[in-house]
Amino acid sequence: VQLVESGGGLVQAGGSLRLSCAASGRPISSYVMGWFRQAPGKEREVVAGINWSGGRTYYADSVKGRFTISRDKDTAYLQMNSLKPEDTAVYYCAASARMRDDNSRGYYDTQNYDYWGQGTQVTVSS
Repeated sequence: VQLVESGGGLVQAGGSLRLSCAASGRPISSYVMGWFRQAPGKEREVVAGINWSGGRTYYADSVKGRFTISRDKDTAYLQMNSLKPEDTAVYYCAASARMRDDNSRGYYDTQNYDYWGQGTQVTVSS
């Protein structure tokens, strides 16, 4: 499975961006998918996760109410509104073939994801 992110860029604080993650290689419509981010000098952290149907979504406290994760079969999206300078990071898409979609804690653990994209840079200026 290959994951390719797109949609990153430079935006002013308060602005919006929409990230996309397209999967290829095999269908992943049954996989859990997630968005993570990593800022310079910091560990990779979860942003949001979504189960196969889109019926379960999870968010980091820092993005609740501002970011929305969604998916359409093999493509995941991250709508980011009211962006802040602290949202600046490389954003990664990930997919898990083995995680139970009712394992709510599992969405937040990078170890549960099997496939990763190369990342897309998001920079928010103040």
